[in-house]
Amino acid sequence: MAEGTVESWERQRGESFEAFAVYRDLGPVRSVTKVAQELDKSRALVGRWSRQFAWVMRATAYDREQDRLFLAEQAQARRDIARRHAKLAQAVQSKAVARLQVLDPRELSPSELLRYLQVATEIERRAVGEAPAAEAGQGEGQGAEVAALSDEDRRARMEQLRRELERRLSDGAS
Repeated sequence: MAEGTVESWERQRGESFEAFAVYRDLGPVRSVTKVAQELDKSRALVGRWSRQFAWVMRATAYDREQDRLFLAEQAQARRDIARRHAKLAQAVQSKAVARLQVLDPRELSPSELLRYLQVATEIERRAVGEAPAAEAGQGEGQGAEVAALSDEDRRARMEQLRRELERRLSDGAS
């Protein structure tokens, strides 16, 4: 707001601001009758003030400004939450990476290895803006399917995935 500019919901020259403030602050249930009762004034007098000083228009402008401020506060709160969550995620990720670096893959079961691969793939997909496999119509129900496999079948699936990964890597390198 420019210096010296008066917003429409602020006190107007020659106005009894108390009456407008009561009207404005009544919110959705505001009425001239309620203001008259609150201030112990005649309804005719309050109605005249309302018309003379454009209370309906000014209260509507005030409501819009309050909505704008509220939405701005919500947007800021969402940004603050996103920053907090990002910092938390980074801390958790650093712990997970430290643990992964000391894991011996030979000690993991085929289903654990497969799960690591699935999680890593999902993280990678999301990082580049792709939809998760389930949303993209891929991998639906894979978790249940993998759980139902025997260790031998899981090993075969892991080998199949390894070959597919190698193929993709070699295709990407050329």
